[in-house]
Amino acid sequence: METKDESQQPVEQLIANRRAKLDALREMGQNPYPRRFRVELSVSEARSRYEGLSVEQLEADPPVVRLGGRLRAVRGHGKVSFADLSDGVGQIQLYLKKNDLDESSWQVFKQLDLGDFLGVEGAVFRTRAGELSVAVKELTVLAKALRPLPEKYHGLADREARARQRYLDLLSNPESREVFEMRSKVVSSIRRRLEGAGFIEVETPMMQPIPGGATARPFVTHHNTLDLDLYLRIAPELYLKRLIIGGFERVFELNRNFRNEGISTRHNPEFTMLEFYWAYADYEVMMDFTEELISGVVEEVMGSLEVEWGEHTVDFTRPWRRLKMRDAILEHSDLTPEDLVDRERMEKAARDLNVQRIDERSDGNLFAELYEMTAEPLMINPTFIMDFPREISPFAKSCPDDPDTVERFELFIGGMELANAFTELNDPDEQRRRLEAQAAEQGGMVDEDFVLAMEHGMPPTGGEGIGIDRLVMLLTNQHSIRDAILFPQLRPRE
Repeated sequence: METKDESQQPVEQLIANRRAKLDALREMGQNPYPRRFRVELSVSEARSRYEGLSVEQLEADPPVVRLGGRLRAVRGHGKVSFADLSDGVGQIQLYLKKNDLDESSWQVFKQLDLGDFLGVEGAVFRTRAGELSVAVKELTVLAKALRPLPEKYHGLADREARARQRYLDLLSNPESREVFEMRSKVVSSIRRRLEGAGFIEVETPMMQPIPGGATARPFVTHHNTLDLDLYLRIAPELYLKRLIIGGFERVFELNRNFRNEGISTRHNPEFTMLEFYWAYADYEVMMDFTEELISGVVEEVMGSLEVEWGEHTVDFTRPWRRLKMRDAILEHSDLTPEDLVDRERMEKAARDLNVQRIDERSDGNLFAELYEMTAEPLMINPTFIMDFPREISPFAKSCPDDPDTVERFELFIGGMELANAFTELNDPDEQRRRLEAQAAEQGGMVDEDFVLAMEHGMPPTGGEGIGIDRLVMLLTNQHSIRDAILFPQLRPRE
């Protein structure tokens, strides 16, 4: 059995010791990696079921349990030992007495190390100190761990190491496990609420002949049989709209997108996005539904509409603020309305804010950049920023009273963008003109098949994308996206 003193040995020596014990188990006729073990209760279920029973109740009718889990601690190495068995969620104490075990089980126990998986059978009781325990009668090794786990209290602390070896992070840092359990709850709640609102879940291609639906650099691959370059999708938008054209009136997809761009605390090349489309809706309807959807998820999984985010408390209580992009800039800067309609004035303001590549930016792009530099970080409570420049929104319908502005909103919470939505453009001729202009400016391609589909008629439609990773970041008070993704992309070790 590995001791505290042994844990100070070099890793190579510890591995050698464990391999020697592996060999010893095999020489004893034990299979250290058996096919299965019949577990009747999880450790956490056993604790929940028997925690409320008194010493007398357990003595009168001792329940016998079969449990499986990792060995996390051992105390005592004589004829009586205590050990902790964990299933990752709960933990229970084992009582092992040499005279109560057959000789084979006792010898197996002596070859165990912390981190090994084992199966036990025994009666539940309470010790003199009142600790719920299992008096082990049978013991089976289920998997011999050949490497030691991180030390319980001083293990994986480095955040990059935790992301690289997430399996060790989950074992040694309970708060990490809580983050990803919360992520699962968030996704489950979203699915149920969308289905309850009449949406159906669909799947669209991950490999696409044309990178469309958003402006981003794609990942490129090659299909050998077809001798065709394909692109990992940057967004499912154009395929989901095809389904609206095909008669599905409410669809959603909750899946991965890929963008061959930078990595930061808020960006990962592979990320999870919810996209949903609603026939006969516009961006006003989508705002109302987004409030209902996200506030409902927050209240369900958090138990409150107030969430701690760094030094802030974010209040998800409805209604949420709605603010035009122009008004947000004016509210959070010294700029005047005149500054936002004159190119020279916008360029001066941009230079003052250290905006890069000003000359390369269109008027609409520069306008949006001014918003990002002035107002965006200050949007802590949920705020819909509405009415974007048309030239940066090729799939959105123009505002009736301003053809240079489109019916688009982005939802900002905690100073970061969480959602992006449009009243979708459904005029096929206008769609072609915008796609051609975008392709000419950015060197992209026009998706002719999508335009062809639109020529068959697409009803008025609202569409939206919500970043799941960022939503989880917000609800779990994580300030790097890698802490909300189980296996984020990282630079190779040097």
